[in-house]
Amino acid sequence: MRERTISAFVIVPVVVVAIAAGGLGIGLLVLLLATLAGREAERLLAGAGRAPISWGVTAGALVLVGWAAIPAIATSGLLGEPAPGADLAARIAAVDRLALVGLLAFIAAVAAFTLREPAAGFAGWSATVFGMVYVGLLGTVATLTTISIAPTSGAIWEERLWIFVLLAGVWGFDTGAYLIGRAIGRRPFFPWISPKKTLEGVIGGLLVALLAVGIVLALAGQPWWEALLLGPFLGVAAQAGDLAESLLKRAAGAKDSGTLLPGHGGILDRVDSILFAAPVLVVYLGLVHG
Repeated sequence: MRERTISAFVIVPVVVVAIAAGGLGIGLLVLLLATLAGREAERLLAGAGRAPISWGVTAGALVLVGWAAIPAIATSGLLGEPAPGADLAARIAAVDRLALVGLLAFIAAVAAFTLREPAAGFAGWSATVFGMVYVGLLGTVATLTTISIAPTSGAIWEERLWIFVLLAGVWGFDTGAYLIGRAIGRRPFFPWISPKKTLEGVIGGLLVALLAVGIVLALAGQPWWEALLLGPFLGVAAQAGDLAESLLKRAAGAKDSGTLLPGHGGILDRVDSILFAAPVLVVYLGLVHG
């Protein structure tokens, strides 16, 4: 508990400062997280018997995250109006993300050709592409800062509303699932992946996520009823993200993704839910608010 508390005193101020800085701070933060999470993912994949190309996951993830972070940083209001680099941001945003993934997959394949054993080459190629896309999902967090809204409650919400919604949904679900699961949890939920999770905890987490998202939307002057969809969507995605990382750790025979955060594990252990929840929110916003 003491280690978790000390780590929290480090983590919380960093997150607060990043959010306060809007797209600039959030963009820089996800680039740092992608670097650290990429290295952790490489070690887990190797432990699972699928060793990726050396530094391939980290490099590929940084490209994907950077592609999203540069527009967020360049168009941040903190850099002035119009923000320097806005033209570059527009050019980057115009590039099809699937084509970018294809380019990175091509580069990883060429690197895999140098391995003399075809089985090792294929394993390295597939693990590298999987890892870079998985960790690269962090880029969608930066993308959320570039999705505009009609301002209704002050400048604090600009660049930050959807980040607050994301965190409310993910942290609300995690908190609700833990507390309610611990209090009344009886029925196991995917026990072969995560033995401590219960169905009651999942249901409780979804309800708390709905409530948390509704509060954030209402405070920002946005339609609170959107939480009826967004809360459960983000909760389900958060749970899936947590289970996905647990699956990878079990395959690698690891308890945590790393030891960087005493009492909390590694960076992947802290962002696993966000990796799936952020893309769900981006897709929702594109369909409903696009």
